[in-house]
Amino acid sequence: MKVCVYPGTFDPFTVGHLDILKRAGAIFDHVIAGILINANKKPVFSVEERMHFIESAAKSAAITNFSVESFDGLLVDFCRQKGAGVIVRGLRAVSDYEYELQLAAMNHRLAPDVETVFLMTDARYSYLSSSIVREIGSYGGSITGMIPPEYEKYIAERLLKK
Repeated sequence: MKVCVYPGTFDPFTVGHLDILKRAGAIFDHVIAGILINANKKPVFSVEERMHFIESAAKSAAITNFSVESFDGLLVDFCRQKGAGVIVRGLRAVSDYEYELQLAAMNHRLAPDVETVFLMTDARYSYLSSSIVREIGSYGGSITGMIPPEYEKYIAERLLKK
């Protein structure tokens, strides 16, 4: 069984993330959405909330071959613990590629047995990031169409309170 890890902070999970999750699910037998617990970042949403966002969006999109887990530490260690031989990363622009290439090279150095696969985001989402959603939402701007509708109202209200 081919297992991959799709890592991220997913704060919040966007339709761009959902696009990558769906496409990875069409390629691999099982996709683990790995929520990175990063001490250097201060997420707006708890790990439990982010797990719920991913699970509900995936369910609405009829994605069944996935799971959601959180982890801290090295991504390649998490991959090995889960029996995943592939890391899936989404790319929006050339600037993403430069950063992601550096991470992929370091991960390969640490774990030559774990490959990194890049999936280009759908062009409709090339502008989209969690940080943009947080910024727009914190000023009361519409985030409609940027995040799955199942939890749009909840996220919009939380971002306004921040």
